[in-house]
Amino acid sequence: MALATLLFSGHLSCQNPREGAPLVMPEWAKNATIYEINVRQFSPEGTFEGVAKQLNRLKQMGVDIIWLMPIHPISKAKRKGSVGSHYSVADYTAVNPDYGTLDDFKSLVLRAHNSGIKVIIDWVPNHTGWDHPWIQAHPEWYTRVNGQITEPLNPDGTSTGWTDVADLNYDNREMRRAMVEALDFWVREADLDGYRMDVAGFVPYDFWYELRPALHQRKQLFMLAEWEDPALFKHNAFDMCYGWEFHHVMKRIYKGEVNANQLDTLLAKERREYAVNHLKMRFTSNHDENSWNGTESELFGDAINTFFVLSALIDGMPLMYNGQESMLDRRLAFFEKDPIDWKKYQRETFFRLLFELKHQHEALWNGSFGAVSERLRTTRDDAVYAFARRKGKDKVVVVLNLSAETREFTLKAGKCAGNYTDAFLGRPIQLKGKTNFKLAPWEYRVLVVKK
Repeated sequence: MALATLLFSGHLSCQNPREGAPLVMPEWAKNATIYEINVRQFSPEGTFEGVAKQLNRLKQMGVDIIWLMPIHPISKAKRKGSVGSHYSVADYTAVNPDYGTLDDFKSLVLRAHNSGIKVIIDWVPNHTGWDHPWIQAHPEWYTRVNGQITEPLNPDGTSTGWTDVADLNYDNREMRRAMVEALDFWVREADLDGYRMDVAGFVPYDFWYELRPALHQRKQLFMLAEWEDPALFKHNAFDMCYGWEFHHVMKRIYKGEVNANQLDTLLAKERREYAVNHLKMRFTSNHDENSWNGTESELFGDAINTFFVLSALIDGMPLMYNGQESMLDRRLAFFEKDPIDWKKYQRETFFRLLFELKHQHEALWNGSFGAVSERLRTTRDDAVYAFARRKGKDKVVVVLNLSAETREFTLKAGKCAGNYTDAFLGRPIQLKGKTNFKLAPWEYRVLVVKK
């Protein structure tokens, strides 16, 4: 019996699932890092093979999960630009012919698995393109306004601007069944490891609560929500959501609009609202930020490494967007072919070292596998953010000057006093009860107990 049939027939029901049910993050994600790939722009050819050629490099850099932006055919009706938006899906169970064939995709997943990398794909559950076959075969599966199928609208009824897609109606149970079957297709056919769910907050949450146990019958998947809401984690529907607020606070700190103490305010809020296993994805760039708001350098200037260190080592899972390792210095076109210029991979060593720390130090692992960060006080807490993560004998101390001025200050190490190695400088350092530091603008120190 198909998964969707089981789910909606009552044989597999999750209408009111018990909190704490054993649908948890896969163990392989316990110390994982994630890397977003825009297949169209990732290589000159813009194909699955173009991605596969770089798998070994990504693994050597420390990447554990690759997230592929939507791989499906793109609708031609109401298309934006010459090649359209990845998020205007013409068929949920086919691949974009520009990228290759279904067999090519299966080969990519297999080669990734053989390299020790998991694969998740971007899924667009809220809407389809205007020439998706469902439009003609099942028009009742779509939302109507004044009798006409509509593009997605904001909660207040205003336009989202997504004129190239048609909004799906989740009041229709048949549509829900079809969506579950389409999702199951990729797990069944390609051995997929999970999904990134686009605009997850636009879809009724009860669908998410039903979906996870249905897909779990096939395989334990990793589920990422493109949204930020603790309610998405109810009934273990998702493993991770976006850390949008954290990203915005980092940008405001760089601009001088708030100081380092704002991080404490935000982290306290997160800990009130989210459980320890409700992961936040931390990032300095992604496809939306890069294309619409600015390159990493535009957003963080000469502090790009500083803020990535913060986002990689604080509680949560770090995300890299393709091209960051080569100082991606332009906003990639969203509706056109615009390949990345890979240059010389100037930051590859930087990322490799950070991800090695993530893998090797249990204190830095994700959720309950690791440790919650604790603020270490300094005499310049307005400008300096210092924190520790400790689990058993494993300790990591991070000290960041989050200002454009040289700062002299004293760090109060407390229980974190001891002997460390500076991970980036490769030299020993002793933290006393009180230790004096002098950090240049945006300078940082990452101190680890040598293993």
